[in-house]
Amino acid sequence: MTAPRAGCSALVLAGGAARRLGGRDKPAVIVGGATLLDRVLAAVAGAERIVVVGPRRELAELPEDEVAWCRENPPGGGPVAAIAAGLAAVSTPFVAVLAADLPFLTGREIELLRRGAEEPAADAAVLVDPGGRRQYLAAVWRTAQLRAVLPTDPVGRPVRGLFTD
Repeated sequence: MTAPRAGCSALVLAGGAARRLGGRDKPAVIVGGATLLDRVLAAVAGAERIVVVGPRRELAELPEDEVAWCRENPPGGGPVAAIAAGLAAVSTPFVAVLAADLPFLTGREIELLRRGAEEPAADAAVLVDPGGRRQYLAAVWRTAQLRAVLPTDPVGRPVRGLFTD
């Protein structure tokens, strides 16, 4: 994160079947000389805590001891199950929830999302792409609010269902 600030963790979702890639390990795909996962981890470097939800991988961007790893239950349970698993390792007031396949995400964008989530009336701030579509796995949440909206059974649930508008 640009000018890292205390109080914000990063939860990076790096599991999934990558069906559109023929089952290829999407976080390991190389873009611009680095894996997709390493590029996202570079954007969140400096977060108070970094949690990757998915199978352990070798990292080029961060020392192994700077990243906590966990898995969703059951494996393949979907992104909301992954968020629930990773959130168990987060204690900061804010958390960035990110897909591992955001190769052009920057620390500056995450910091802008954090500022949006800090607004008094906000529960979260989500990235909107140039086509006007919300990218629900590029968001910063108030951690307490994210916990409050997680369903009791998160398996197979869509991330957009966590948002009210």
